Amino acid sequence: MTQNIIQKYKKMGIIAGAAVIVALVGVFALSGSRKSAPLDTALNEVSENASRASDLRIAIISMDKIQMDAKALKDLHKQRETFEKKLKEKVEKEQKALEKEKADIEKSQDVLSQEALQRRVVEYQRRINGLQRDIAEKAQALEASYQEALNTIQKKHLDPVIEGVIAKKKLSLVMDGRMARASKDVADLDITDEVIKALDKKISSVKMSTPKGF
Repeated sequence: MTQNIIQKYKKMGIIAGAAVIVALVGVFALSGSRKSAPLDTALNEVSENASRASDLRIAIISMDKIQMDAKALKDLHKQRETFEKKLKEKVEKEQKALEKEKADIEKSQDVLSQEALQRRVVEYQRRINGLQRDIAEKAQALEASYQEALNTIQKKHLDPVIEGVIAKKKLSLVMDGRMARASKDVADLDITDEVIKALDKKISSVKMSTPKGF
């Protein structure tokens, strides 16, 4: 049970795993060391105040649609695809060279001495390992550059736009559209298109830094 809770929080990215473990250990340790308070006593800490539905102005927003339709984000996706294409072309070129090397080694089995053949096999394996490391490092660098640009768009442009829309519409609550279920008859509930239009006007592209090794 404890492990399931820890994994849940890790996946959600709410708290570091170590902090969760410490917190859970503390909870279980205390539960055996003192009696719990009655429920009515605990509820004395809760006020009777609550928002009324009639007082709330609610909207929903689709982050998935923003990712797909906003100009800056579409441009960022294209930049990422360009680097991915370069990496793919490099991998294919190296693979062809390795395939040729493998064929050459197989042809020379009856010509080379056992020692010389072993050296070529070791060198071949070294090249494979090197290619694998290179691909992994470039892929990590590519993802880091992409995430950096993505964070720039969100923090410097998207978040302020959303906050501005909330202020202008005097909204009390904005929900992620993926989690909401609402009737299509409700007018002005989905603010996604308005957010996209405002974001497009504010920023149309953010240059992704060249990943290390490209």
